[in-house]
Amino acid sequence: MLKKYKLFILDLDGTMYRGSEKIEEAPRFIEELELRGQDYLFLTNNSTKTPQDVVDHLAHFGIRTVPEKVYTTSVLTAHYIVQQKKNPAVYVIGEKALRQSLLEAGCRLVSEEKDLKECDFVVMGLDREVTYEKLAKATIAVKLGAVFISTNADKALPTERGLLPGNGSLTAVVQTATGQTPTYIGKPESFMLEMILQEKGLKKEDVLMIGDNYDTDIMAGIRAGVDTALVFTGFTAPEDLTKVNQLPTYQWNTLLDAFAS
Repeated sequence: MLKKYKLFILDLDGTMYRGSEKIEEAPRFIEELELRGQDYLFLTNNSTKTPQDVVDHLAHFGIRTVPEKVYTTSVLTAHYIVQQKKNPAVYVIGEKALRQSLLEAGCRLVSEEKDLKECDFVVMGLDREVTYEKLAKATIAVKLGAVFISTNADKALPTERGLLPGNGSLTAVVQTATGQTPTYIGKPESFMLEMILQEKGLKKEDVLMIGDNYDTDIMAGIRAGVDTALVFTGFTAPEDLTKVNQLPTYQWNTLLDAFAS
């Protein structure tokens, strides 16, 4: 079944691990792909972690990989922006990983209010030190004509404290204030998958998107026109699929079900 795919795109939380809990089948799945010589990468909506941060985190669960196999919304947002304009001026709300990705891609970050009129893009990612002033400057820049970009639309994030505001909630403040709807880069939008297909020179039928969340991982795959595999180790339960319009291509209880047929 898996032989026809040239690239496996894997979600992280709920697929490779579950919060701080190890998913036993995950490292074995990666090892099997490597034994078979099949390519894979990890894809996450998290804009607060660099690829190296993700590599280090996966190592805690016995999953060995390299930064080149990790695609975050920070990295792909930066790539998307510089495809639109070279050396763009960007006002950013976000943490170190997002700012680093934008700088490495060739963006020029602006922060002073007097410079907002030069802004080409406003980029919003999760910022756990967000302030009213940051939101005010983003609003001013968008009203002055900057293109409004958001890394992802996740309204809430599951934590040990319960559900807390996600980037989608912060983005909604600027969206409401400006009346402008941003371009969302992360899942469930298809942007990230489309950029990966273009970069790798692959056709849609060459790729399988694997994740635990129908509303984000699977919907991103469906919108991008690639095959999908929903694994029931995280967010979405089998009974949830009775409510959806389009089923995933495959349904697995664990990742190792992939090798069962």
